[in-house]
Amino acid sequence: MLARDVYSEDHELFRAQFRRFAEAEIAPRVPAWNRDGKTDKETWRRAGEEGFLGAAAPVEYGGAGGDFLFDAVLIEEMARIRAHAMMMSLHSDICMPYLVHYGTEQQKRKYLPGAISGESVLAIAMTEPGTGSDLAGVQTRALRDGDSFVLNGAKTFISNGQICDLVIVVAKTDPTAEPPHRGMSLLLVEGGTPGFVRGRNLEKLGLKGQDTSELFFQDCSVPAANLLGGEGRGFRMLMSQLQQERLCIAVASIASCRRALEDTLDYVKHREAFGRRIAGFQNTQFKLAELATEVEVGQAFVDKLLAAHVQGRDIVAGVSMAKWWTTDLQKRLTGECLQLHGGYGFMSEYPISGDYADAAVQSIYAGSNEIMKVIIARQLGLE
Repeated sequence: MLARDVYSEDHELFRAQFRRFAEAEIAPRVPAWNRDGKTDKETWRRAGEEGFLGAAAPVEYGGAGGDFLFDAVLIEEMARIRAHAMMMSLHSDICMPYLVHYGTEQQKRKYLPGAISGESVLAIAMTEPGTGSDLAGVQTRALRDGDSFVLNGAKTFISNGQICDLVIVVAKTDPTAEPPHRGMSLLLVEGGTPGFVRGRNLEKLGLKGQDTSELFFQDCSVPAANLLGGEGRGFRMLMSQLQQERLCIAVASIASCRRALEDTLDYVKHREAFGRRIAGFQNTQFKLAELATEVEVGQAFVDKLLAAHVQGRDIVAGVSMAKWWTTDLQKRLTGECLQLHGGYGFMSEYPISGDYADAAVQSIYAGSNEIMKVIIARQLGLE
């Protein structure tokens, strides 16, 4: 691995601290999570106690007050141990910033301390059975009724859906607004609210330990005080947070690529065929040389974007490029690495089989790669 300049000594000390915790407290639980289809709340609380949730959240609410690079370290280390089940990045880097940036003081004091301590797990509900990347087309309704909103609708593919204690729900508070996105708002819905029903924990090709759920809202009464950021501002808030969300995916994808590549390098150096190590065949050498080069190219690009992001720069085009390129690389790389494992790559006892399945969704969620290319084209002035 080439030297990386994006992280400071403090970031690397934080990495070492978290790696010890992850290897002792998280990695041993991954097989059970993958079997059960969800994580356990005690591990979330332990991560919170150790200061690994909300590393970039404000100190006054219990956070560490660091920059996003501390969270990027966690993303890389979770990918290294293949702990995809525990969606720490969704919790800390995607959901929590909505509260930090748009919450009222009352909302922040009510919800942030629990999220940072791990007592409250966060989720965000955007996707619906008939609406994916086209967020303006959501059909969930939240109609004002005195001091409350009455919420009705269905969501699907919601990560942390089974274990979440607080979910940010995207809904139309003005179904007649034109254009439609102007009628969108965000509501904070607590677990256990009457009318909030958790559906199935969906079975998936990969990411087996990650609970991905259906959620239903049936005349669910949500206090008007739980409106986040103002009525009709939902779409604008969602768009403003997508830069970090897509950067998170790029960070995770390139880290997953590196782990799969490292395991494959070790495998080919020890596995023999026709009386010689697989690593001795020119095809193997060329394939792995190409993949190693692509990983370093991708890492350099992601590191450049990380530095720009913590500086507060607008890098919408860059993160869109990184999201599609790194996730596409992840799919190709895991396929090539599985091939080099031969028949053993198809066996579940070898992690590359899981890597291959887990990679499939990376090009789909947080905006499909086709959407990323549309965004890039617009940034190039090609409308």
